[in-house]
Amino acid sequence: MTVSMRDMLEAGVHFGHQTRFWNPRMAPYIYGHRNKIHIINLEKTQPLFEDAMKFVRQLAGRRGTVLMVGTKRQAREVIAAEAQRCGMPYVDQRWLGGMLTNFKTVKGSLKKLKEMQAVRDAGTEQMIKKEALMFERELAKLEKDIGGIQDMNALPDAMFVIDVG
Repeated sequence: MTVSMRDMLEAGVHFGHQTRFWNPRMAPYIYGHRNKIHIINLEKTQPLFEDAMKFVRQLAGRRGTVLMVGTKRQAREVIAAEAQRCGMPYVDQRWLGGMLTNFKTVKGSLKKLKEMQAVRDAGTEQMIKKEALMFERELAKLEKDIGGIQDMNALPDAMFVIDVG
């Protein structure tokens, strides 16, 4: 699969951030600015994009893990759907601090989530009404926060981040 300059233009890849929110290290990749928005140089972007696609193909070939992250409202549905389609972990709600740097603790939460799901599947009829309600609330919170990474057993090999804002 190749991506042409025309495809990139039609997708709006050339639109950058506002000029006041720029990092000077990005200067070589910026073509210019218009209406206080940086225009990205697609001639430099295209070869780097192809290098990234090659890396992802190699990673997928050796069954690597790519953590997909997109927490903005516009990206949530797409991230979740595409990650589930290719069997990769994803974060579509809120990024939790320490999700990668303190993965040992996150693994404990993942274990708790799986245990709670097993209890729910077995049935919560034997619980008191209030106990069952509290259980369901905690389970819903865990599923919302870490449900997308529940099958992630180790740190990912790469991350795919969409529009961090």
